[in-house]
Amino acid sequence: MNDTFEQLEVWRRSHALSIEIYRLLEQCRDWGFKDQITRSANSIPDNIAEGAERPGKAEYRQFIGYAKGSAGEARSQVMRAEALAYINAANSQRILQELREISRMLHGLYNSLM
Repeated sequence: MNDTFEQLEVWRRSHALSIEIYRLLEQCRDWGFKDQITRSANSIPDNIAEGAERPGKAEYRQFIGYAKGSAGEARSQVMRAEALAYINAANSQRILQELREISRMLHGLYNSLM
């Protein structure tokens, strides 16, 4: 197991993706949607970090489950962002692929904490 959450590849990738989503939607004037999608994207690395800082494996595992749920929520919202033309198709597909990979990584981390 890694010493800190910052060393986890899944945290680094989800952190970078949350920043990318902020940047892609910088000019979006749909404040409610922008707030929701950035919250779900931020929730992925934040839950990984919070879980890693908890004292027990069971709590850590619970927060990894929350992060995985947030990855699903973010995927749904990225699809909506593309449909609303807030994000172009190329960016949407790239982000969706990264979210799927992050979700797979979270699944592996979740199982490793049994």
